[in-house]
Amino acid sequence: MAKVRAVIVGGGFGGLRAAEELARHGCSVTLIDRNAYSTFQPLLYQVATGGLNPGDITYSLRSFTGRFRRTMRFRRATVTGIDTGQRRVITDVGDPIPYDYLVLAAGVGANYFGIPGAAEHARAIYTRAEALEVRDLVFGRIEALTVADPGSSVSMVVVGGGATGVEMAGALAEMKQQGLPIAYPEIAPDRVRIILVEMGPQLLAPFRRRLRNYTLKQVQKRGVDVRLNTGIEAVHADSVTLSDGTTEQADVVIWGAGIGGHSEVADWGLVQGAGGRLVVDDDLRASGQDRIFAVGDCAITPENPLPQVAQPAIQMGLHAARMILALEAGETTRPFAYADRGSMATIGRSAAVVELPVGPNLTGFPAWLAWVVLHLAYLLGGRNRIAAMVNLGFRYLMYPRSANAIIGDLDRDLPQLER
Repeated sequence: MAKVRAVIVGGGFGGLRAAEELARHGCSVTLIDRNAYSTFQPLLYQVATGGLNPGDITYSLRSFTGRFRRTMRFRRATVTGIDTGQRRVITDVGDPIPYDYLVLAAGVGANYFGIPGAAEHARAIYTRAEALEVRDLVFGRIEALTVADPGSSVSMVVVGGGATGVEMAGALAEMKQQGLPIAYPEIAPDRVRIILVEMGPQLLAPFRRRLRNYTLKQVQKRGVDVRLNTGIEAVHADSVTLSDGTTEQADVVIWGAGIGGHSEVADWGLVQGAGGRLVVDDDLRASGQDRIFAVGDCAITPENPLPQVAQPAIQMGLHAARMILALEAGETTRPFAYADRGSMATIGRSAAVVELPVGPNLTGFPAWLAWVVLHLAYLLGGRNRIAAMVNLGFRYLMYPRSANAIIGDLDRDLPQLER
């Protein structure tokens, strides 16, 4: 088995799980990622709102591969092509990398659905760099209010009522309600508006009705202006046009309305489906391929799309690795079966929802505590867990006595507020 060469593209949940399983079974594994670190995406919104340092949720991929130094190597690169005939992965740096089996776990980015101005003016939070950009933009806009006309205001529009949108809107609302009066006493809280726009009739649509209703009440309780059954028609430099024909001030637009495959995936010569994601068969092999697997958010089974969260990616990565081992042993592959372990989303301090496949559904403090414990447990590295626990604990236990937030260099070139 040591001669089997496996290449893993992407250092997220699915890619790392596949790499670990194959390395433990003696395969020669090459892990490729455009970044030198793995990002714990579920907590990026905390970076974007100043609750966590980016280092709290990123982990060195060289440290990861160092655990398997006899069987695993890392290359920091972007995959530009796949030569299926000669079984080689082409990257933007270094020689092509040969493979016997290839696992694609490249993740996704924002999908703007062709909405005019969205790609230019909206901000996503799918990467560390994007989260930092949002953080500095948000705090920069608030700082600008301190010297602006007393009649001016800042409006932050969050697009998408899924977990990303709800968690982002909730964190912004708590910052406004509890942090603003302490850190910015010269700014009246009503000068900062948080708007959450969802084109469907409810927030957290995949959850059960009781949890959806709880979420809506909790978000509104925190002062978020929720617009259901409302789409985005266009995004402008300082406003958004909604599907009801109205135009709303939008100094910051945060996009959490959909995902799509990275643009370079189109150059890989594989079958793509909705949103540019890679179409896979029931055993997770890419459509029409016998040695290429795709897992996580970058993969889609059109007849049975899975939630774009960590658990499906982890389970898919493990399944792909085991199917590679099965093929090498002369066995046939098996269809992937997702074991639903439940879903959760947090709204703010002591407010969250947890939906379990069996047993009771949780809301309030028990759900929030479960959310905190689970997210800390899944962070890579003991240092990250401790740092995240300290920073999250400080944010939630010290509010509203302290408004300390983690910020960086604010953009001095932002347009002056005149409203």
